[in-house]
Amino acid sequence: MRKTSFAAILLAVLLAASTASAQETRASVQGFGGLGMGSFTTPHTNFGGVITGDLTPNVQLMGEAGRLGNILPSRTQMLFDLSPVSLSASAFYAQGGIRLTSGSGALRPYAEAAGGIARLTPHVSGLDGLPGVLTNAGLAFLNRTAPIGTLGAGVTLHAGNFVADAGYRHHQVFSDSWMEALALGGNLSTNEVRFGVGVKF
Repeated sequence: MRKTSFAAILLAVLLAASTASAQETRASVQGFGGLGMGSFTTPHTNFGGVITGDLTPNVQLMGEAGRLGNILPSRTQMLFDLSPVSLSASAFYAQGGIRLTSGSGALRPYAEAAGGIARLTPHVSGLDGLPGVLTNAGLAFLNRTAPIGTLGAGVTLHAGNFVADAGYRHHQVFSDSWMEALALGGNLSTNEVRFGVGVKF
């Protein structure tokens, strides 16, 4: 009787371990590049990396770090487009969030939301020589850190351990510093179309 009970318990443990192994969480690492559109006349490049980990087959935690080429709104960029001197405000950021996916096939649509911190850096171009160097050196003292929020959607392609991503992101920086005045009533934000590739492990 004891041998039978022991065999039944051992079988149950092996089945549970097998089920847990089949449902083992997966993670992925991706690098991405994107085109940001604060203004249709002055697109800018963004880049970064993202790591995701499965909580369930359809819910993932994510962490992301990258650089946004310019977060000034279209109105501000258009004003500077009319002058020989241009002003931009880039942002290095790190954030974490959650991604919801649907489907379990090769193509999986998703939506995500994330929040974190961004380091804002203003930059002037169009001033040659020493005036430009001195201006940007002075602006470096005006760098600011502010919260950032991101909403996005897209689709991922899974093929073995390879994963590719195509999607859209809206990044918004919430700053109450002097840089907010540059928005001229708009938001410090950018709309991004991005493409990424990576691996699952």
